[in-house]
Amino acid sequence: MKDAIRRVVQRTAESHPLVHSITNIITANDCANIILASGGTAIMAQDEREVGEITAHSASLALNMGALRAQEAMLLAAREAKRLCHPVVLDPVAAGASRLRSEMCSRLLADRLVTVIRGNASEIHALAVGEARAAGVEVAEPDRVTEGNLMQSAAFLAAFSRNTHAVVLLSGAIDLVSDGERTAVLRGGSTLMSRITGTGCMLTSLTATYCGANPNQIFEAVTAASGVMKVCGTIAERRVREGMEGTASFRTRLIDAVSLLSAEELADQLHIEFL
Repeated sequence: MKDAIRRVVQRTAESHPLVHSITNIITANDCANIILASGGTAIMAQDEREVGEITAHSASLALNMGALRAQEAMLLAAREAKRLCHPVVLDPVAAGASRLRSEMCSRLLADRLVTVIRGNASEIHALAVGEARAAGVEVAEPDRVTEGNLMQSAAFLAAFSRNTHAVVLLSGAIDLVSDGERTAVLRGGSTLMSRITGTGCMLTSLTATYCGANPNQIFEAVTAASGVMKVCGTIAERRVREGMEGTASFRTRLIDAVSLLSAEELADQLHIEFL
C-alpha cells in the first residue's frame, strides 16, 4: 500500500491537476495554497453562471459546507462533475448544527453526487445517524476515535461508506479511511493542528487534489492525503518547537512541509495499518 500511496503523490506532482473548490472565505487562501503545495492548481468559482463550465475544465471538485450561500452553485457543479466522472469531495462542515447544512448534505448524498466525504467524527456521525452531538465545528467527546473504540469506529465508518457509496475519511487524532471493504488507520500528526483554523478544510482540498490526479485510485488517493497531513503535521510541529514559534508559524510550516515532502519521505514516515 505504501508503494501505491507513493505513486499517488508522484503522479499528482507530475500532472498538476486543476481543483475547483467551492469553500468558505475563512480558509480559502490556505486551501488554495495547500493545493499548490501538493502539485495541483486551484480555482475557486462560486457563481452559478459559471461553475458548470469551470468544473468541466477541472480534474476534481471540493465542496465545503462553510460556503452555504453557494448551494445552487454546489449542486450545479456536482452534477457536472458526476456527468464527467470527476471526483467530488464533500466537507460537511458543522453538519447537523443547522437544518440548512444537514439538508444540503443529504441532498448531495441522496443524488449520489459525492465520491469522497471528509469530516471529523461528529460531522460523520451527524450525516450517518441524523443527529448532532456538536453545535459547531469541534468534535463532541462521545464521537472521538480512540484506541479503545477503534474497531467499533471502523465498523461504523465502513457501514456508512457502503450506505453512501463514497470513500469516507474521518479525521482526528486517529484518522480512518474506508471504502466499505478496506479500512485504513493512520496515526501521527500534531495537537497543534486543532489550534489553528482550517486544517480540516486544507485536508479536504488536499484530498481533492490527489483524487483529481488519481481518479481510478480513490481509496489510495484519500489515504495518501490523510498520510501527508499526518506526516507534515509532525514535521511542522518539530520545526516550530525548534524555533520557539507558535500556532501562526505552525500554519506556515505545515504548508511548507507539504510543499517539500517527497513521495519517498512520505513512505518512510507513514504510520498506517489496515483493519
